[in-house]
Amino acid sequence: MSSSRLGLRLAACLLNISEARRKNIVENIAKAALLEKNGQKHPEVSVLNIFSDRDYNRSVITIAASVDDLGNSVLAACLEAFQSINMELQEGVHPCLGAVDLIPIYPLSGVSVEECGAVARSLAESLLLRAPSCSLFLFGEADLPEKRTLVQRRKQLGWFTRRDFSALEPDLGAAPARRCGLTGA
Repeated sequence: MSSSRLGLRLAACLLNISEARRKNIVENIAKAALLEKNGQKHPEVSVLNIFSDRDYNRSVITIAASVDDLGNSVLAACLEAFQSINMELQEGVHPCLGAVDLIPIYPLSGVSVEECGAVARSLAESLLLRAPSCSLFLFGEADLPEKRTLVQRRKQLGWFTRRDFSALEPDLGAAPARRCGLTGA
């Protein structure tokens, strides 16, 4: 029986962070996604995988949950990342613009791509409230009405040229701060 027949509405975030060399920081960011506000483990949130590349100094943390719980879990992980990663000190061969580089949300079961875009947009707005020094650009279904792809946004932002952060124009928030950089949602 498929999970959609059981009524499960699942989504995943492949949270891209600009850190891989300090394993404890990566693990703390992943742990933050698993905890509820009271500090207890959230029973319906899982970290499925952590992939870290030391040369790139980049990790991808795969977080899965019900579509209703995913936003808060990813928000907690992002807040931990913004506290722990300083883009002024970040070094690695992979082009990146932010401590939290990308927050792509994908449907797994019983959820539409449009709903994932709404989660990403809501998450971006919550990040602005909870981490006022962050700046965000939107892509895909979160980027309404244009729905520009990540490839289009990377070209527009000069992703692969590591530009001066202050010259970047975010979709949400002020000009990117050196410490946090620019995050894509």
